[in-house]
Amino acid sequence: MSGSKAPAQAGQDNDASGAAAYVVLGATGGIGAALCERLAARGDHLTIAARGETRLQDLAASLGAHAMALDAADPNQVVACVGEAVDVHGRIDGIVNCVGSILIKPAHLTSMEEFRDTIEANLITAFNTVRAGARAMLKSGGSIVLVSSAAARLGLPNHDAIAAAKSGVEGLVRAAAASYAPAGIRVNAVAPGLVDTPLASRITGSEAGRRASLAMH
Repeated sequence: MSGSKAPAQAGQDNDASGAAAYVVLGATGGIGAALCERLAARGDHLTIAARGETRLQDLAASLGAHAMALDAADPNQVVACVGEAVDVHGRIDGIVNCVGSILIKPAHLTSMEEFRDTIEANLITAFNTVRAGARAMLKSGGSIVLVSSAAARLGLPNHDAIAAAKSGVEGLVRAAAASYAPAGIRVNAVAPGLVDTPLASRITGSEAGRRASLAMH
């Protein structure tokens, strides 16, 4: 899902080597780790963040990335991470939020604690990403990327909580794109369907789960 269109140079004020500097939250997840590997392979500078410090440090060592353990639902920790990335790399050209969760339940079987956890993991972390990233790139321009879900647009059964959270992410993307376009900051989201990652293993790990997912497409 596209947000604002910034000038071609926004977010591309690279160093002499042509490398850009990015912050990736949720870096140790399936999508986050694959993204980090791709960015590192092309020589970009990375600050990666996640809650699990052991996996995070292992990934950072393999990629030559700067790492910071944090809870992306805490706005102060996200601001501190972005500030540290600016200190290490001199600037940031983009920030990506790959933090998220999956809850497959209808509303009447979903506890309020589960609903709040889903909102926190998906929408609160996305807002914290926009807030901290925009502050850091107001003068230089750049790119903010969030992760939504096909469930936000499609009426998939038993996706009530996650659909609500990801719909909030899409509304945030549209509003933030309008807010920060004058500063040369692009705001976009990708909205995949089910991806075969460790997060989705409870669904993809069984043949019945795979068949049920395929039947929704």
